[in-house]
Amino acid sequence: MAKKSFNVVVFSKLCKACGICESLCLGKPEKVFTLAPDGKAVVTHPENCVGCRNCELHCPDFCVEVEEKEGEA
Repeated sequence: MAKKSFNVVVFSKLCKACGICESLCLGKPEKVFTLAPDGKAVVTHPENCVGCRNCELHCPDFCVEVEEKEGEA
């Protein structure tokens, strides 16, 4: 069974730089997010997303979106 892959998007205009997405990320071997100098989340390793959606579900500003890539199993 092939590994599923996901699109991860951060809407930076909505991001308040709380860091919740980065702290809850279960991405392996590295987290999906890093924090920019202004504290806002940046998707740097989308290939590490495991699809848990912790980031999306806990974002207080609804600025993170995770979707499974179409046509991949």
